[in-house]
Amino acid sequence: MKYLREIDPEVFKAIIDEQKREDEQIELIASENFTHPAVLEAQGSVMTNKYAEGYPAARWYGGCEYVDVVESLAIKRAKEVFNTDYHVNVQPHSGTQANMAVYFSILKPKDTMLAMDLACGGHLSHGHPKNFSGSLYNIVSYGVNKKTEMLDYDEIRNLAIENKPKMILAGASAYPRKINFEKLSQICKEVKAFFVVDMAHIAGLIAAGLHPNPFGYADFVTTTTHKTLRGPRGGVIFCRPEFSRKIDSMVFPGTQGGPLMHVIAAKAVAFKQALSPEFKEYQLQIIKNIKAMIKEFKNRNYRIVSGDSDNHLLLLDLTSINLSGKEATDILGRVNITVNKNLIPYDKKSPFITSGIRIGTPAITSRGMKEPQMKDIVNYIDEALINKANEQKLSEVKQKVKELVESFPLYKELR
Repeated sequence: MKYLREIDPEVFKAIIDEQKREDEQIELIASENFTHPAVLEAQGSVMTNKYAEGYPAARWYGGCEYVDVVESLAIKRAKEVFNTDYHVNVQPHSGTQANMAVYFSILKPKDTMLAMDLACGGHLSHGHPKNFSGSLYNIVSYGVNKKTEMLDYDEIRNLAIENKPKMILAGASAYPRKINFEKLSQICKEVKAFFVVDMAHIAGLIAAGLHPNPFGYADFVTTTTHKTLRGPRGGVIFCRPEFSRKIDSMVFPGTQGGPLMHVIAAKAVAFKQALSPEFKEYQLQIIKNIKAMIKEFKNRNYRIVSGDSDNHLLLLDLTSINLSGKEATDILGRVNITVNKNLIPYDKKSPFITSGIRIGTPAITSRGMKEPQMKDIVNYIDEALINKANEQKLSEVKQKVKELVESFPLYKELR
């Protein structure tokens, strides 16, 4: 970054400091990952210079022959990754904008939408009152069973029959178990609702065949391209072919202007990587790592929400050690372990405080860590939380974290 260093040393320093932070911390935020240097190179390329409103071979601007190549590759590879003949739009800037385009395609203001409650694991764009989705539509939320803390498909069916939604949404940002798309599809057919799946968190697992697949059941599937897919931050929409024109026109010009062609190029690179045999091995290790963590947490008498995980994340209930999620996040941050506070189902604390933390394994698995390191990490978390007021102990844990991450260097190719 010789030009940046010279022209803007303040921004250069912030980037170097962020790289140092990523190097030196154990990243356990379930929605984050470390993408490949090839993805970074594509995203930092001259593709950022090109305006390309429209779609391949149908642009409003001239000079789009090469950005057409990368967008066409991204579309083709996305279909291959998920083995689907659905129509694909790779232009959404984010998962929320992908959801927006879908909602605007099939819903009118005040239409009823059935989606997972944020307090039980849903996402802001699934109907939170402060989000556009909660402002525009009549949101009926479904949660999890209070006893099992898992989806209750009979309850969802009853809510659907009672409220007759025009759309039912499946997907979550903090739900650790498998989702039965077939059952939800049957409910949608029964009440004549559109079925939309937001697979942002679990897309990599679905691509590797390690989670039930929504394709063939859902009318629309949205995803981000980071998280378990390990690509750039961005969104994608898949839909049945009969909705293709409606979706494309709702992305552009409906909700966006010019697509970010440098990000689309990076998406194409990430999809190519997702087609490799190593990608499936990586996804398998994500699950092995979360299982190893759960085993170690249980050995230390921590409560895991729903008792287990089928995907890349777990929810840790901190009630038994008399800590809030906010306090735990702050304590762990002091020893270079990054997590986020998170509501647990039917939490009595506010969303700003919470009773739990969310822990995910995609980023640490990208660094090459496996089951033995999961045991170490749980040890460090436990030691830090128990010794929250002991500066000497916290300093010792931070040193252990430093030694661990030094054994699994990040982005050494870029040095």
